[in-house]
Amino acid sequence: MPTAVVFAVGGLLACFFGYRLFRVVLGVYGFILGAMVTTSLIGESGLWTLILAVVAGGLLGAVLMIAAYFLGVGLIGAGLAVLAVHGLWPLLGGDPPTWAVVLAAVLGALAALRIARYVVIFGTALAGAWTLLVGGLAIAGDPTAVRAAQAGELWVFYPFEAAAGPWWVLPAWLGLAFAGALIQLATTKKEKGRR
Repeated sequence: MPTAVVFAVGGLLACFFGYRLFRVVLGVYGFILGAMVTTSLIGESGLWTLILAVVAGGLLGAVLMIAAYFLGVGLIGAGLAVLAVHGLWPLLGGDPPTWAVVLAAVLGALAALRIARYVVIFGTALAGAWTLLVGGLAIAGDPTAVRAAQAGELWVFYPFEAAAGPWWVLPAWLGLAFAGALIQLATTKKEKGRR
């Protein structure tokens, strides 16, 4: 339950205040990513080793993401482009080839740097809405979300399989993201030049 609450609150902040809190959001997601990578590298270990790996990897990930603001913007653009390729390629049949994923990531990163404000707004709205939805589902007792939270393995990140669950999950995610993006655009109009 504490993890679900952290996901829900963090997702809410990222979805609706992501641009204003972008460096904080980068730090939080950097911490999560660093913890995931570190714990997946060490595999099964004792509890204290796992805790140390989470803290060390998380702090390193957070510092790297905060220090690399433009890298973060580029990564968001690359991530959104790769998400789009993986979402649209099945219409052509099968999984996308590696060259298509790499090309999408490079082009997405370059495009993101040109329109950084909008990428930050839409990227944090999408990520925050998903994290909020995952936290809300776990609090409500969704079996998939609860199973992921109770796995006892910190490297198990909540999968996108929830999108294939109840019919309303995908529209709720996109609706929350759209609302978050609109609110961020409306509340940050005077900060266009801010980095």
